Amino acid sequence: MTLGLALQLDAGAIANGVNNVWILVVCFLIFFMQPGFALLEAGQVRAKNVGNVLMKNMTDWTLGVLVFFAIGAAVSSIVGMLTAPGTALDIGSAFAYINDPTAYIGWFFGAVFAMTAATIVSGAVAGRMNFTAYVFVAAAMTAFIYPVVTGMTWAGGLLSGSGYIGLALGAGYLDFAGATVVHMVGGLAGLVGAKMVGPRQGRFDSSGNSQPIPGHSMLLAVLGTLFLAFGWYGFNVGTQATVLAASDGGLTFMGGALGQVVLNTTLGMGAGGVAAMIVSTSWQGKPDPLWMANGLLAGLVAVTGAVPHVTWWGGVILGGIAGALVLPTFRWVVDSLKIDDVCGVFVVHGSAGAIGTILIPVFGVTAAGGYTFLGVNQLVMQVVGVLVIGTWTVLATMVAFKIAGALFGLRVSEQEEELGLDESEHGVSVYPEFVPDRSSERPTMTADGGVRTDGGADE
Repeated sequence: MTLGLALQLDAGAIANGVNNVWILVVCFLIFFMQPGFALLEAGQVRAKNVGNVLMKNMTDWTLGVLVFFAIGAAVSSIVGMLTAPGTALDIGSAFAYINDPTAYIGWFFGAVFAMTAATIVSGAVAGRMNFTAYVFVAAAMTAFIYPVVTGMTWAGGLLSGSGYIGLALGAGYLDFAGATVVHMVGGLAGLVGAKMVGPRQGRFDSSGNSQPIPGHSMLLAVLGTLFLAFGWYGFNVGTQATVLAASDGGLTFMGGALGQVVLNTTLGMGAGGVAAMIVSTSWQGKPDPLWMANGLLAGLVAVTGAVPHVTWWGGVILGGIAGALVLPTFRWVVDSLKIDDVCGVFVVHGSAGAIGTILIPVFGVTAAGGYTFLGVNQLVMQVVGVLVIGTWTVLATMVAFKIAGALFGLRVSEQEEELGLDESEHGVSVYPEFVPDRSSERPTMTADGGVRTDGGADE
């Protein structure tokens, strides 16, 4: 072995080791989004339902990783094989990761994305869905609904450059870190679930007009938002998995690629929050912290698929559009569609992911950082990809909720909903000092002569 070859092998081993450690670190960051989702959703529900939200979020992760290991990751590979020409179906290779330690880091990277898609759904159906039925839907999300989408995209299937549609259009679908593959899937699934479960009691009056049901803690909601924003750097920047590249016996730091991703992530986040603040001020007369928080997240979702593909000003525009649309789109969902999407998951994750991903070609960036339009074919592919992913998600989610409803019933009884899902579903009280003691029918806390039964609005 020559000295040059030895150095080249050493450089390759170093790059591979650093890149694997980098992937693990960003996976840990993405896992940190789980407490972010828990806080965000807990803050937006009544105090009597907080424990139920926490239980669902923990179930998304604990059950989800088991299901994704046993089934989901293989389903993704199988769909990739079946929807690309010239690829033979090989069930053995699809499940090969189970007994291959060298594949475990890659599996874990896929798993944290899958859990994010699954946990989004819980925020839409909070406050009234049967827990057992929810567990079934969560398992379906990580076993089939989400893996089919990754199979069509990131696993080289239908929408990829080597898939049937990609070959027909001469362009592969662009979604870098999952604006549609992860977030739109979760947002649409949540919207479908909220429609099928039905609204919370009191959400609409007898005339069909929406009535606000405030969450019990804006503090928790905003803290959860900031936790999510922190973890999002792992989500986006971590997808740029190559930190060091080995070539000609040397090592190259991929600072330009990393910088492009982190800049657009940050600018999209900022633009989304500011745009939502401006719109909420115009709409309601005063800036609203919760709308700004949702705008910040919508801006992040919008650029998640675009971060390496668009200019910095494209990132600003995409984030700003998504943030500006949060409040009006939420009002459309509630007032026109009459869907009680408690945490606005369709607005933040669904529509923002679709808009940001469709517009990627309009703000394309060259390797040197300049501007280029990525072409009509690419734009058509983005629209087709969003339609294909959206159609699959809606239909598959409807089936999952239908089966869950037939097996377990989709929602709790009116009495259980009134009591609160913490007590009726889990026998606990997260806030025992100011949620009423129903057993004695005497409230433990009163304010202004009214009973605060949920830590939020007077009933």
